[in-house]
Amino acid sequence: MPIRHMLLAVVVAVLWGFNFIAIHFALEQFPPLFLVALRFVILAIPALLFVPWPGVKVRYLVGYGLGFGTLQFFGLFLGMAAGFPAGLASLVLQASAPFTVLMGALLLGEKMTGRRAVGVGVAVMGLGVVGLSRGSADGWVPFLLVVLGAFGWALGNLASRKAQTDKPLALVMWMSVVPPLPMLAVSLMVEGPQQIGDSLVSSWSLQALPAWTSVAYIVLLGTVVGSGIWVWLMRRHPAGAVAPFSMLVPIFGVLSAWLVLNQVPTVVELAGGALVIIGVLWSNSRKGRLLRRHRRPPHDEQQGV
Repeated sequence: MPIRHMLLAVVVAVLWGFNFIAIHFALEQFPPLFLVALRFVILAIPALLFVPWPGVKVRYLVGYGLGFGTLQFFGLFLGMAAGFPAGLASLVLQASAPFTVLMGALLLGEKMTGRRAVGVGVAVMGLGVVGLSRGSADGWVPFLLVVLGAFGWALGNLASRKAQTDKPLALVMWMSVVPPLPMLAVSLMVEGPQQIGDSLVSSWSLQALPAWTSVAYIVLLGTVVGSGIWVWLMRRHPAGAVAPFSMLVPIFGVLSAWLVLNQVPTVVELAGGALVIIGVLWSNSRKGRLLRRHRRPPHDEQQGV
């Protein structure tokens, strides 16, 4: 990947890292499953009215919406609502990267270099350290829910890559049409009309302003800007080259949770985070990029902008 594309991937990591703080405050007002539906309803309305069709096959758009939009946030929001800390959720969710690399190799035939495999393996070890620390302390269900969300993100990564659209923002907006109906149905069955109604009624108070501000951040910066850039990168590079950058999200997620929510990670959890960072740096080091550049045809080298 060119340096400028790597910097764009880092910008997405910053936006998505702070996104977990926004989710924390939004969940204080709205039930988790209803919140998933709400965030995508806000996006789906302008998508249907004003955004042109992204020019992709319907099955890839639906796959992106079900993976990235529905399954990811189903697991993430439920896990955080069950008590999983925002900072650590930003770390565990990055299990999407090894999921993406593995499924990219198995399903899309993308080549996995030895260097990249080692880097991802080290990062997975870091995720495992955090999972063992938190799961043994607070129970495994919240942790496994967030891992389920990571698997959904990986499925969305592959679907967006197969979509091969030149309109990544349009794809992100139209993807938002998929989650609302299934998530509203599940929310009504699980959370019930009473809980949903109470959260909406109380949301029209000054005390709910942080929740609405958080929803705005999640929708505009976390989804439209962050996901738009991410899909643009996935369109131009192999999934295994882009996905490891998502492992940088925990740096900003843990730091912001520490500063804003006073969620202080343990030494073991910090050690696991350090392994994640080392794995990302190793798999995307200059040597690895030069090897990949040497093996690529000249046409592929000039795809980036």
